Amino acid sequence: MINNDRMLIQGGRPLIGEITVSGGKNTSVAVIPATLLCEEPCTIENLPDIEDVRELIGILETLGVKVEYVPGQYLRVDPKGADGYRVPYSLTHRMRASYYLLGGLLGRGCRAEVAYPGGCEIGSRPIDQHIKGFTALGAEIEDRGGYIYAKANRLIGADVFFDMVTVGGTINVMLAAVKAEGSTVIYNAAKEPHIVDLANFLNSMGAQVKGAGTGVIRIRGKQRLHGTSYTVIPDQIETGTLMIAAAATRGDVTVRGCIPTHMESLTAKLLEMGVRVGEDGDSIRVSPLGEQRAVNIKTQAYPGFPTDLQQPITALLCGANGNSMVTETIFEQRFKHLDELRRMGARIKLMERTVLIEGVRELYGAPVVVTDLRAGAALVVAGLMAKGITEIHGTSYIDRGYEHIEDKLRALGADIHREPI
Repeated sequence: MINNDRMLIQGGRPLIGEITVSGGKNTSVAVIPATLLCEEPCTIENLPDIEDVRELIGILETLGVKVEYVPGQYLRVDPKGADGYRVPYSLTHRMRASYYLLGGLLGRGCRAEVAYPGGCEIGSRPIDQHIKGFTALGAEIEDRGGYIYAKANRLIGADVFFDMVTVGGTINVMLAAVKAEGSTVIYNAAKEPHIVDLANFLNSMGAQVKGAGTGVIRIRGKQRLHGTSYTVIPDQIETGTLMIAAAATRGDVTVRGCIPTHMESLTAKLLEMGVRVGEDGDSIRVSPLGEQRAVNIKTQAYPGFPTDLQQPITALLCGANGNSMVTETIFEQRFKHLDELRRMGARIKLMERTVLIEGVRELYGAPVVVTDLRAGAALVVAGLMAKGITEIHGTSYIDRGYEHIEDKLRALGADIHREPI
């Protein structure tokens, strides 16, 4: 659903209070396709109520899966009897994670026809490593007419060597391999928290996945998996966005229900900037300490600084004292927010894949347009910092990955609302 509205933010108010983070988007979009791998009902809790989750649920229904979804409570999936294997572009064009249906359908019935995914235009995200992994497991892959056709008489475990660290490739091969005959070893695997959470979910269905969170994942295939009940982990990127928003407004915010160890790379940079960050169990408190200093950041695969927080922290650094550099190593086009930040008074320059930022005393509200999910988060952060009113268009991008973000910010004292255009 495309939202025909705009978000209005009256900036300059410090965020103060406590807020609970939602379930993880990146885990959810992997776990939902994984339910295809069993023939018994599964119940998933703590799913965020976001557009990407709703899109995937709709795709499951078109494949013949019985679904009961109560937002904010649970998703119950009964895949028994589901016989669909084709996912058209009309269902994939709005989200990148639709390619996980390849691994899920291959693992389920050794056949998948999935249209090339859409999602945010933030640069090249090739799936050659996914295809390499499927081929190693014995699948025949054909790429034509905007579809990826995958089929196999049977999947057989194999050694899969990724040429580069790939989160999507790691997840897709995991999905296909858990029901392959024999053992699969994934080398140069991604280590992100949602990789570990997916492995835990698969293991709760009876799969045998070991090593998730390290560079080598070992999987022993099982012929049948059983139903399960599972609660997904909290959202690492929403946690980081709220931490950045608190720092940007010189506020005092406690984010509850999070996993502080997942946030260590961001916490280190906020401390380096001169922001006070404290941890207590499953909560993180961000509060002002003094003048915020410029820092240099380079995105990296986990446990390095996450690319999904590059855009929000760029907005924060626009108000830091001194000159900062932010280098993006993952996605080459994740810079479309820069023109919008310039409209708000930011002094920024792009040199290849590095953003040079000269801190300014204040940003100013302006009409801006969201171009992708995390760019939307960056513009919300900038709007909270800015003097005057920021008018954000393209809010449907934000809704893809943040659950009712304006309600959460309003609960912390932000002057933020939506209105129809």
